[in-house]
Amino acid sequence: MDLIWLEDFLAIAEERGFSRAAERRHVTQPALSRRIKSLEEWLGTQLFERSTHTVTLTAAGESFRPVAEDVLRRVQVGREEALEVARLKAETITFAATHALSQTFFPQWIRSSESARAGAAVQLVASNFAGCEKLLLDAQAHFMLAHYHPSLVSRLDMDRFQRIELATDILIPISAPATKPGRGGRSGKKPQARYALPGASGAPLPYLAYHPGSGVGRLVTSFLAAKHPSAWLAPGFAAPVMLLIDMAREGRGVTWAPMSLVRADLDSGRLLRAGGVEWDIPISVSLFRTRARMTRAAENFWNAVRKGRVAGKSASSAPRAR
Repeated sequence: MDLIWLEDFLAIAEERGFSRAAERRHVTQPALSRRIKSLEEWLGTQLFERSTHTVTLTAAGESFRPVAEDVLRRVQVGREEALEVARLKAETITFAATHALSQTFFPQWIRSSESARAGAAVQLVASNFAGCEKLLLDAQAHFMLAHYHPSLVSRLDMDRFQRIELATDILIPISAPATKPGRGGRSGKKPQARYALPGASGAPLPYLAYHPGSGVGRLVTSFLAAKHPSAWLAPGFAAPVMLLIDMAREGRGVTWAPMSLVRADLDSGRLLRAGGVEWDIPISVSLFRTRARMTRAAENFWNAVRKGRVAGKSASSAPRAR
């Protein structure tokens, strides 16, 4: 059954004649008659009384008329909704961001991009590094927001992907203080970390490790593997960064965390450095994309970021493309 037949049927019912309906439909009368005949054969019943000069609907035709109107109306509404979805998809910029950056860096950064987005909608998908990486590889996201370090092992081959550095940060080892701030010591005495690197072979430090798939976890693992002298650590817990920081505050062990996330804790004494600067790992907050052509909205956004019109809140310089 062809939707054109329904339009023909309604035109004849409204014009009450084949000749006027054929003129309205911009077809010849014989062609219109053939299409109505096909509709009647498909339905298995006659729709029009043709015995008089004025064409009228049969009882079956009267019954079928609201059905035909409803079908055409539903199809038109469905078409408009499908086009609207397609339009919105074309104008939606999708970001995959690691859990920590989706909660901390992304909200303020994306608010600063209002003019660069030019009215395009924003969709954010939060996952660990491996999950974000897969979304970008599978073209399920236009951009990936994640921490980066040159030692990071990634599937994002720079021959096929690009990177812009948005901001800089440092992963630092942290621990709860040996005593609560303001208690348990003489006034003016420098507080000590409960767990201090590098630990000892006979007394390894309880290590709060990152959840498998974490990009920051990969960086810390790579750093520790190359560090000499090495740290003596006993992994006992694995979780995302925000939970690891909470565990460190509770005195459950030592972990590495971005300075931007623990600065307030360090200032208040709630957390302390668990080692000197030799245990620090410089990292960046980076935006990744494929080198393949993206939607116009996504390309415009990338160009704005590259030109420095959308800057990271802690970037030391304009964003740099790699």
